[in-house]
Amino acid sequence: MAYTDDIFSFSAFDPAKLTQGWREFAEQGTTHSRDAYGKMKTAAEEASRTVESTIHSAQVGSMEFGLKAIDAFRTNTEMSLSHMEQLMGAKSFFEVLELQTTFVRKQAEFTVEQARTMQQAVQKMADDVAKPGKEASEKAVNAFKPS
Repeated sequence: MAYTDDIFSFSAFDPAKLTQGWREFAEQGTTHSRDAYGKMKTAAEEASRTVESTIHSAQVGSMEFGLKAIDAFRTNTEMSLSHMEQLMGAKSFFEVLELQTTFVRKQAEFTVEQARTMQQAVQKMADDVAKPGKEASEKAVNAFKPS
């Protein structure tokens, strides 16, 4: 600033430059806000899709598990009714004992198989329910990795 006798003179101050600077600052702020809103909107939409997919997987898995449980219950009931019919037709105590022993052995084998089937169904359901969340988290982590 040059020296002048007028102490109220601002010869170096240019209001047009100040206005231009504020305008650029405001435009940058608006641009950054739009970018942040776009990213937030995209993240919310992806999260919504992830939740929908998780709920759908849980619903399908629950239905499959329920059907397996009903099938196991039906099989157990049929086996028990068949066993009762066989017991009613038994001619001796030893035949009853043999039928009962055979029934208990078959029931034990079938129970082990049912437990294995149920465990596989639960494991599959857990994997299917966790898959959308796992994929979404991996995508989010990869988005923050440096290129």
